[in-house]
Amino acid sequence: MRPKVEKLKRYQYERYAILCRDAYPLQFDHRQYGFSELGRRDIHNRWGKTIIRVLWKEDGDVVVVFKGSHSLWDWALNLAVFPSRVDAPNYAGHVHWGFQFLLKQPSHFMQKNRIRQAANLTTAQQADIIHSIEDNHLDGVSVIEKLESCLLPLISQGKKLSFTGHSSGGSMAIIAAEIIEQKYPNSIKRIVTFGQPATGYWTFKDRYRLKSKTYRICCDVDIVTFLPGIPFLFWHVGQLLWLHNDRIHHNMPSIIRIIRVLTSWLLRPIAYHFMDKYIRRKDYFDMH
Repeated sequence: MRPKVEKLKRYQYERYAILCRDAYPLQFDHRQYGFSELGRRDIHNRWGKTIIRVLWKEDGDVVVVFKGSHSLWDWALNLAVFPSRVDAPNYAGHVHWGFQFLLKQPSHFMQKNRIRQAANLTTAQQADIIHSIEDNHLDGVSVIEKLESCLLPLISQGKKLSFTGHSSGGSMAIIAAEIIEQKYPNSIKRIVTFGQPATGYWTFKDRYRLKSKTYRICCDVDIVTFLPGIPFLFWHVGQLLWLHNDRIHHNMPSIIRIIRVLTSWLLRPIAYHFMDKYIRRKDYFDMH
């Protein structure tokens, strides 16, 4: 019997998309998205830069935002395509080595630099620094271990977890979700990724536990979604929602996506002559 597949609603899509976009800049005020004043923890990478943001409401669920590649070193890791066994309690197959390394790398909190900036931070950001200092004994443990230590109290409160991420952050979200779900069954509500490359080998695709809760958003001919570009070696997981020509296509095979995009490019000069293209631009006149 096939698992029940729930639809990703528009407001959910917009919420995750905006969080993924706004999580990149250094300045990030989680309160404007409706999260509680103290409902935030930042997880840092080996350089002390934020790589994951954990956000929640006191009376609501948790959203974990994974940032994509934002340094030359991170981009170089995309080339490390050899297999790495998922670091989960039970065998979950193998994934892209570079994406799992982002989770297994040591997490460091640059205390001195953040304290110097504390005077210019919000109350919530200062509280995040205080908690990071209190968790100083965790400095140097892996990113995934620090994330787990942050999530465990929230899971104990009965909160459900939603993971989201852009690009390699989406692959991190996929791997982390599998690990957390194995350790804390039924804790994951959904996973939504944007422009995500293929994460694992067939063994991971075959054993991935959250297929019906995972939504992989792809926009038109986003080339990253075809990477690592080794057919029949790397596989995507979850449900594909392809945004193309003002429509959402569900689980469209890659080869058909490529053909449709090429066809669209070839016919574009003619397509723009049709009246529906002119009618769709009616809103432009409100701006003049």
